[in-house]
Amino acid sequence: MNSPPRNAIALTLTDLGVLAVRGPDARRFLNGQLSQEVLTLDAASVRLAGLHNVQGRVLAVLRLVAWADDVVLCVLPRSAIAEIRTLLARYLLRAKATLTDESDAWRIEGLWVDGAGVMPEAAQGVAAGLGAAHREGEALSWRHAADDRRLRLSPLAAPPAATDRTAAEAHADDAARTAWHLADLAAGLPEIHPATRGAFVAQMLNLDVLGGISFTKGCYTGQEVIARAHYRGRVKRRLQRFEAAASAGVGMPAPGETLRLADGRAAQIIDAALRPDGRMAFLAVAPYATSGAAASGADETEAPETRGAEATPRVDATPLPLPYALPD
Repeated sequence: MNSPPRNAIALTLTDLGVLAVRGPDARRFLNGQLSQEVLTLDAASVRLAGLHNVQGRVLAVLRLVAWADDVVLCVLPRSAIAEIRTLLARYLLRAKATLTDESDAWRIEGLWVDGAGVMPEAAQGVAAGLGAAHREGEALSWRHAADDRRLRLSPLAAPPAATDRTAAEAHADDAARTAWHLADLAAGLPEIHPATRGAFVAQMLNLDVLGGISFTKGCYTGQEVIARAHYRGRVKRRLQRFEAAASAGVGMPAPGETLRLADGRAAQIIDAALRPDGRMAFLAVAPYATSGAAASGADETEAPETRGAEATPRVDATPLPLPYALPD
């Protein structure tokens, strides 16, 4: 099992960015696009949400921050912001709202407890509940997952200046980022990459059990498919967690790649990373182990590209538990 850096205090997560939605219609606009209830979002909480296409397939996973009554900040991978902004802009129509990439105006930090289990001073007072937010000065912090980590969002007066790092500093920074990535995999947090954008219905990425879907809100793009999968209980494939030897006959699998597990199940990679012990950790969407690879009938949420396809290569992967329970 991977462990966090023993004395990590704050790691700037430069891979994350901020898409700001500003204006009197900001909440109403987002509420019609995302799987999460946005109208009741307040400064005391941060909510997970999915953006989907009309087939209910996930285009992005966002964390929603109510910075002000007319400002909602969407935290998501910086590399996806341009595409997601363009997609959302098509639906603005007469809505009084603007969509702006403000990634350079904000610092996003990952906070970790130290080796003694004490929260660093910078994160003291952060509420314990998942999603509960704590404002400290101009910064806002919230729990990132079902572990000891937090995210902190704070405005920048100016973009950070580039600094020269020593080899030791660069190595320590890379190690911390790898540890954070591995912790995200251990927490079962899905991330969307270009190769997996539009490939999976929300429940296949466990957005329902992670609290990223409201089944009581009004209409939004993709709702019909997502609600049908929820109420009919026909989701046969879900995001699951695995580990395998890096020398298991395959290189590091890329997002979207399909592997064949030892028991015959096809598993489509969501994300993967190499652990310090040389083993690879990965999240993949696969049928439940109890249903096996020979489960009959195509699930309405099944990714078409995996139907009837021989998945290669084969990997002897060990299933690992998730920190949350999947529906039966």
